[in-house]
Amino acid sequence: MTTRIRLRRMGAKKRPFFRVVVADQRSPRDGRFIENIGKYHPLEDPSLIDIDEARAMEWLRKGAQPSQAVQVLLTKAGIWEKFQSEKKESKAAS
Repeated sequence: MTTRIRLRRMGAKKRPFFRVVVADQRSPRDGRFIENIGKYHPLEDPSLIDIDEARAMEWLRKGAQPSQAVQVLLTKAGIWEKFQSEKKESKAAS
């Protein structure tokens, strides 16, 4: 089972907000998910990005692949750089 960290669309017509979820890659976009780890409101000024850093790091360590959009959000939240530096340190240690 390949897991992805991706966006799940919520909200009304023309007023979207998204939940950042961990889901099986084969599940539909708005279908079943494993865990909700954050939210993203693109229409707010500035955009609200609220991601649980501990849960996101744990899922990335387990091998969950972020979608392109979520990777951009993780970069803006500073989580992606922490994960990349942690990954480099573990490679250097072994």
